[in-house]
Amino acid sequence: MIILDKPYVSKFLQDTIKRLNIPVLKNDAVEELKLSEEIPYLTDEQFVEKYKEDSGKLLYCNSENPINWIANNLAFTRLPAIIQQFKDKVQFRKMLEPMYPEFYYKKVRFDELEALDVSEMKFPFIIKPSVGFFSMGVYKVVSRKAWVHVNKQLQIDALAMAYKYPPEVVDANKLIIEENIDGDEFAIDVYYDRNGNPVILNVLEHIFSSGEDVSDRVYITSKNIIEKHYDRLIEFFEQMGQAFSVNNFPMHVEVRIDRHDNILPIEVNPMRFAGWCTTDLAQHAYGINVYEYYFMQKKPDWKHILKDKAGKVYSIVVADVPKDINIDSIKGFEFELFKKHFQNPLEIRKVDYSKHGVFAFLFAETDEQNMDEIEYIVKSDLKEYILFQQC
Repeated sequence: MIILDKPYVSKFLQDTIKRLNIPVLKNDAVEELKLSEEIPYLTDEQFVEKYKEDSGKLLYCNSENPINWIANNLAFTRLPAIIQQFKDKVQFRKMLEPMYPEFYYKKVRFDELEALDVSEMKFPFIIKPSVGFFSMGVYKVVSRKAWVHVNKQLQIDALAMAYKYPPEVVDANKLIIEENIDGDEFAIDVYYDRNGNPVILNVLEHIFSSGEDVSDRVYITSKNIIEKHYDRLIEFFEQMGQAFSVNNFPMHVEVRIDRHDNILPIEVNPMRFAGWCTTDLAQHAYGINVYEYYFMQKKPDWKHILKDKAGKVYSIVVADVPKDINIDSIKGFEFELFKKHFQNPLEIRKVDYSKHGVFAFLFAETDEQNMDEIEYIVKSDLKEYILFQQC
């Protein structure tokens, strides 16, 4: 069973739903997003009753907006409590204390920021919403001087977050300060099967332009990335699964892996895979339909899948509008020029930039020896692809 919601539902997901005949909750978002009428929709009452018929029913959400609906309508299950443990970063850290007893974190309220004394904190540290999404309101604070700027920016971000997302998805009133986690950052689409065993469906490396960058501009996956980290990630997910006692549960997990191969979790996004349906990259890269694999409880044969993937890198590019640009000054975008930058663009999905601050998501295939095209786009402000109104 699936609950679809804003901000985006891909055609690929809709086609998969129709092919597998998966029941979908008919909520307001279905109408707003103008989704296919061929999808087998259920009313709230029908959806709840069907879920009650089988306590082992598999549920997936394409975004975290339905979390409140699940809490209100599926309270007879363990789902709301499990979701809350993952979604609230303070609770998440508390649950992981046995695995990471020395990890520093601190809960702080938004109205405490002005009076917060950071002089005794170890720099750098990370501050972010305790309940958050899409790197919104996430800052790396490198000094007391930098804290002054971050504090002011958080005041601005709080208004934007409240406007764009419900508090179940992003809540800037409650924040978490935690020690900076060193290492390379990875995002993993994984589900726990009926027996509580983790099944990895994709591993994405998060590429940054600098040590201070916290944006979501580029994620890449490849044969080398998966083969290098797969075994250690499975071990980590087995430990985390035991700590949270989960099964029949999909998630998108962000971690850092240091030079000693130690894995430290950043956050878990419950009930979904990579946001905005960017998880569909797995189909382009590896022929893995993550929705089908989850609902059919299939496990990728990675040895077979990766045998002919040597030398190829697959990327998700989030084309965000620079923050210093007035949205009203934008006339349009050079989508074709943007695509031509890449050696082999696989798919481009246009987005309403005025609502989301992003004008496109692009999937691409790149030869490893041509990684300059990825490095360039990570550092670019993308203004060369924006058409401006004439003064």
